[in-house]
Amino acid sequence: MITRNQTRAVRVGTLTIGGGAPVVVQSMTNTNTANTEATLQQINTLALVGCELIRVAVPDEQAAASLPFLVAKSPIPIVADIHFNYRLALAAIDAGVAKIRINPGNLGGKDRLAAVVARAAEKEVSIRIGVNAGSLEKNIYEKYGGVTAEAMVESALGYIKMVEAMGFYDLVISLKASSVPLTVAAHRLLAEKVNYPHHIGITEAGSLFSGTIHSAVGIGAILLDGLGDTLRVSLTAPPEEEIRVAKTILTAAGIRRFGPRVISCPTCGRTQIKLQELAQEIEERVKDLTEPLIIAVMGCAVNGPGEAREADLGVAGGKDEGLIFRRGKVLKKVKQDKIIDEFMLALNELLQEKQ
Repeated sequence: MITRNQTRAVRVGTLTIGGGAPVVVQSMTNTNTANTEATLQQINTLALVGCELIRVAVPDEQAAASLPFLVAKSPIPIVADIHFNYRLALAAIDAGVAKIRINPGNLGGKDRLAAVVARAAEKEVSIRIGVNAGSLEKNIYEKYGGVTAEAMVESALGYIKMVEAMGFYDLVISLKASSVPLTVAAHRLLAEKVNYPHHIGITEAGSLFSGTIHSAVGIGAILLDGLGDTLRVSLTAPPEEEIRVAKTILTAAGIRRFGPRVISCPTCGRTQIKLQELAQEIEERVKDLTEPLIIAVMGCAVNGPGEAREADLGVAGGKDEGLIFRRGKVLKKVKQDKIIDEFMLALNELLQEKQ
């Protein structure tokens, strides 16, 4: 069991980030925020697949003007992503967003930052301070001779102290780089310095395949260190895929469970069944279930039930037939073309027992 680092609890709308609360899954819309119908449609779609917090870009006044409608209609809390224009941050806070994401160094000076912080305190809106490897202050970059974990943490600590001096503490901190080792090292170092919640992720992780691998390694390493209070998987892919990958990473790390997990063995010379197709079909059949089951799809009828004895329910293929088993115990032998049907019958029986 992983012992999670105890961080400060920060309210974000109806959610709590940090303080031992479940790690929050979030994503970001890729629509034009000013197109309220398209943006709301994407938010609703993401919420249905498990997104719990959604960030929207607010690059201009048109986007800011759309926020009251989106906040009123969104089923999940909204984070406004603000850069350079402090007036947009003020407008977003007044629109009722749950959190704003800012870089305190690019809002145009301490006076403007102070105005944003004061408004956030008044409206009880939390602030995410984001430090990216690609946007370090010049003096810090030169001090460390490039981008290092120490440089990123020094940048974050400078912003944190700046906001704390204004009497504000409802902060979530993110340190992001496209480099997995750099991101992991930065979060480990930050955890030694402050107890604010960590927003974790590998920025610019890449396409669906490459980005998933880099995100799984980086986010997984941070989670297994007991760190991380909210996460976003950043993929060059539909945002729904970000949620699917995020939930799988949390499941793999043993942090949260989201419905069934399907385990399946690699094929080998003993396999006499179309294992890949069988595993994909079963995954599709169970994807909407919420019961945290372990389901096994094994290619060998001889070793399958034994190798997957911890599975709540499983199938194992053989020549012209298959086995349906629970916790390693064979329930029935079935014809190969009946495996899916018999599996679903056994699954329904199992689910009824758990009611």
